[in-house]
Amino acid sequence: MKVFSENRRASFNCEILEKFQAGLVLLGTEVKSIRLGRANLAGSHVALTQFGLELVGCHIPAYQPKNTPSGYLAERPRPLLLKKKELFYLKGRISQKGLTLLPLRIYTDDGKLKLEFALSRVQKKKDKREAIRQKDTEREIREVL
Repeated sequence: MKVFSENRRASFNCEILEKFQAGLVLLGTEVKSIRLGRANLAGSHVALTQFGLELVGCHIPAYQPKNTPSGYLAERPRPLLLKKKELFYLKGRISQKGLTLLPLRIYTDDGKLKLEFALSRVQKKKDKREAIRQKDTEREIREVL
């Protein structure tokens, strides 16, 4: 399993409640670009549409800019492939106040590109400060030992 893109700020900004895995509907040039590590998950999210879930705001540049298909959009919404059971479960959970779906990483699973995303709740500034304090104290304890 090789990780091609990761959203490191997601775990700091949000409290992760559950993790899910989904396939991505991509063009061939997008797959090549992702395998080169050019995908950027920063600022992206998973949105619920009438057709299912979509990855919105993920920037995947063209593999070869000069050979790009006409009308190619680097930040177009990309559909996610989920089982119906998972989709209905997520629809119910998203309807709760304060819960969102954030992409965590793009990786390969048995040669296929997968997106790992999480059901999360945005952390307040107070909680972030507390988490930083805990990390600092753990680091100091490790240094002393």
